[in-house]
Amino acid sequence: MIDDYSEFIDRVNRRHDIDLSLYKETQMKRRITTLRNKRGFSSYIQYFEAMNKDNELMKEFIERLTINVSEFFRNKKRWDVLKDRVIPALTNNKSRITIWSAACSTGEEPYSLAILFKEFFPNIKVEILATDIDETALKKAQKAEYMEQALKEVPPALKQRHFTYENGRYKLDPLLKQNITFKKHNLLADSYPSNYDLIVCRNVLIYFTDEAKEKIYSGFSNSLRNSGVLFVGSTEQIFTPEKYNLQLLDTFFYQKAKS
Repeated sequence: MIDDYSEFIDRVNRRHDIDLSLYKETQMKRRITTLRNKRGFSSYIQYFEAMNKDNELMKEFIERLTINVSEFFRNKKRWDVLKDRVIPALTNNKSRITIWSAACSTGEEPYSLAILFKEFFPNIKVEILATDIDETALKKAQKAEYMEQALKEVPPALKQRHFTYENGRYKLDPLLKQNITFKKHNLLADSYPSNYDLIVCRNVLIYFTDEAKEKIYSGFSNSLRNSGVLFVGSTEQIFTPEKYNLQLLDTFFYQKAKS
């Protein structure tokens, strides 16, 4: 079997602007090989050419890249720090806050943020940009219907207030969607938005190379206002935050230094 993986990633990059060389190769190659074999192709180039002719194959490929595993209030103790320390500091003497939920998957994260503000900061106007590379995931996010597993960290009172249970799924209160804008965005290729008070990007960067992480952290730093905060996942601590004009605020929270 010809190992034409290098040619495959080059073609994917040129045709679809997705640079697979910035993902950790062992993990990504294993994932793609499994998918390629499942679809009956003996080479990566055969698989690439088939994807270009079949939108369903391309959608499946993008979904496999992004590993859409998420839940509301994932790692609850970190969300408590966000609620008790970070947001009060960010909203001190302010009536409005802007948040970017990057790599938001199927929407659990931006909707967790919306619930948090509805419950604990009702007088603060919040605007949330929720982005992901996977258009299928974004459509699921906009639909806002979830299985019970995704809500395991949601307290019963909040579940009762903000969800309706129908046909085996929990449907989010449509009012919580009002301040959220969903948009396709590639962290490795697209330009970054600016002037955000808070960026939440969790459990995504573990799939990227160190080179890609540097690019993303620099982009996030540039996207934050002075004293803005970056909230990362529980396996994604930044060991040299000063490289990106950031400083440790709390475990997995980094604040942009004032210029």
